[in-house]
Amino acid sequence: MKILYGVPGEGMGHATRSKVVIAHLLKTHDVQVLSSSRAYKFLRESFGDRVHEIKGLHFAYKNAQVSKLGTFLLNLKHAPENLIHNVSQYLFINKNFKPDLVISDFESFTNFFAKAHQLPLISIDNMQVMNRCKLDVKIPEEEKENYKLAKAIVKTKVPGCEQYFITSFFSADVVKKNTVIVPPIIRDSITSAKTTQGNHIIMYQTSSSFGEVKNVLKALPNTTFYVYGMNKDEQDGNIIFKPFSEQGFINDLASAKAVIANGGFSFISEAVYLQKPIYSFPIRGQFEQWLNAAYIQKLGFGRHFSTLNSDSLKAFLFDLPCFQSQLNQYQQNGNVVLFNAIDNWIKENLHN
Repeated sequence: MKILYGVPGEGMGHATRSKVVIAHLLKTHDVQVLSSSRAYKFLRESFGDRVHEIKGLHFAYKNAQVSKLGTFLLNLKHAPENLIHNVSQYLFINKNFKPDLVISDFESFTNFFAKAHQLPLISIDNMQVMNRCKLDVKIPEEEKENYKLAKAIVKTKVPGCEQYFITSFFSADVVKKNTVIVPPIIRDSITSAKTTQGNHIIMYQTSSSFGEVKNVLKALPNTTFYVYGMNKDEQDGNIIFKPFSEQGFINDLASAKAVIANGGFSFISEAVYLQKPIYSFPIRGQFEQWLNAAYIQKLGFGRHFSTLNSDSLKAFLFDLPCFQSQLNQYQQNGNVVLFNAIDNWIKENLHN
């Protein structure tokens, strides 16, 4: 069967998760991939000429939060040239591949392609939980507008799919048809990692300034911190800033006693899978990050804070045994549930 798979380029979480699913599908199907920006480059390294570049949405940030006006102006500026490029890719795929099925990981181009050619469409992503499930956390007043905006975007991003697979580390009541919740997609390097409990805390985030991070972490001189994501390779007392290394990061994560993160789904999901307590402080203006952090606290897997500061960090570390006890009850058999669900859906609904 020929499958067209769409992956957004904004953020690498979609790309790393989609890589796992694409590799699985390639065992029995012919798959072509459409993506943009960093995700395109990342996926092309793994799948070569199967990956084609499109031009996608980009976010603009100001003061560590999403700028709605900046995002609009940024994408408006490049709209004409992006449209021309995407039309050429549309014509190329239509002429040279002719897919039987389209799968979208929250990517719009493939959604449009499926609708234009009346092809079956599957959605695989975590974002649809906001639109197709009942959330069991109290949303504060200051987040309600962000929630409404996020839900509206999610609702219109990949509408009318034949099936929605929502990846999630928390359960939620499904309120719309053709929808099922499955465990998060986990990289093979994470599922095969040997989990231990060392004495360090690993931190991955890019929204805070270098100096700000150092000031907070230095307030806990007896704790060692490994910090990724700030493009530094240096040590300053109890803080070790590390350059990007996939295997190095995985080793440090698997042996950490806890993690510090914003609210990104991929990192949080991997920390939960490896049963690592989480200090989460979401980027302001991103409701999806707020939601992930809220559920981390609700499930007792860690704490949800609005900022990174030393007092909150001390309180988090004091409660580590409680978080670890809750995390020890989390169970997930790799990606078996999702793979079986996809394979069964294709088998039951489509013919090779």
